[in-house]
Amino acid sequence: MGAPSVINLGEKFGSFADHWNPRIVGGYNGNELRLAKLQGDFTWHSHADTDELFLVVKGEIGIEFRDGVRRIGAGEMIVVPRGTEHRPFAEQEAEVLLIDREGEPNTGVAPSHMTREKLETL
Repeated sequence: MGAPSVINLGEKFGSFADHWNPRIVGGYNGNELRLAKLQGDFTWHSHADTDELFLVVKGEIGIEFRDGVRRIGAGEMIVVPRGTEHRPFAEQEAEVLLIDREGEPNTGVAPSHMTREKLETL
């Protein structure tokens, strides 16, 4: 087994333009590293059995919780605890690295029109 490959986030983000459609760029210990461009509003959802990490690479996002909103800027991250209802949004386009459990639906336990059945690997 050789040395692992370097993942260039700028190149990966430059390879797609759509929003709310995470792509898998790597994985470790049963987790998927996903890149997504966010703009507009997502749907309310939760992940029953796993936490979810949002790391903002570029821009700013908000995540609405039932008790308030948290804003996350470039270079900042937040971990949403399992079972916590949340609704991400971005007023302007933002680039985000997400860490989810392998195979975890992007809408968790609440399938909707925004659910991606199979995520593309870049």
